[in-house]
Amino acid sequence: MNFAVLSNWTILASTVFLTIATFTAAAILIADGPLLKARQISRLFIYFATGLLTVGLVSRGIAAGRAPWGNMYEYAIAGALSVLVVYILILRFNDLSSLSVFALMPVVLALGLAQTVLYVDAGPLVPALKSGWLVIHVSAAIIAGGGFTVGFTLTSTQLAVGWKPESKFAKKMPSVEKLDVLAYRVSAWAFAVWTFAVLAGAIWAESAWGRFWGWDPKETWALITWIFYAAYLHARVTVGWRGGKAAILSSIGYVSYIFNFFGVNIFFVGLHSYGGL
Repeated sequence: MNFAVLSNWTILASTVFLTIATFTAAAILIADGPLLKARQISRLFIYFATGLLTVGLVSRGIAAGRAPWGNMYEYAIAGALSVLVVYILILRFNDLSSLSVFALMPVVLALGLAQTVLYVDAGPLVPALKSGWLVIHVSAAIIAGGGFTVGFTLTSTQLAVGWKPESKFAKKMPSVEKLDVLAYRVSAWAFAVWTFAVLAGAIWAESAWGRFWGWDPKETWALITWIFYAAYLHARVTVGWRGGKAAILSSIGYVSYIFNFFGVNIFFVGLHSYGGL
């Protein structure tokens, strides 16, 4: 079996199903009245697409003979899967179906960019990445990114609802208080995983390059992201920030995370450049 071809087709199929799920979720949000059947169908599409994406990522790893996150294409695919898994887990305990369109949009965008701009054929790693720390460091960053993305979905929705609380849109969303609490919990969990990823990266850097920290662009922006989220969590716990101020600070942290993923690879040259476009 050609696992590279299987990976490409299952990832494409997953993108199609997620696109359908996104439009379905948007239609549900726009429509009036209860649409339980449509919500159930949308969820089924999400579950099925997540399964397909998992098969695609595993097949990519088999085709490459390594962990499937050695370049930006694979990181984008794995990151999209992480977002879906985090969102599905939250859906099991909270009725957030009204947020599905906003949670799915960044996933569809990431998958579209991965397949049209970032794609590279499956192949071996460059020597610098041939380490067990690749699995530990990068997988932790991917998992944290899934949490940050879902957290951003919650905070951006919180800002929109708080801006016009009497609007038709706001009345279909969870309350500002619920969004605020969920965003905090998800972001706190993701921050802990991100902290582990940064520490694991430092240990790997010492093993590979002989120093724990060298202010490489990727390292620097990972630290900036960490600082913004640390400030958000600190302000919320100790100063008592709630609502808009906390949501804005958290959103700035997410912008920093996205720039660390895309912008650093595009605009800077450093020791992490082998993971570029």
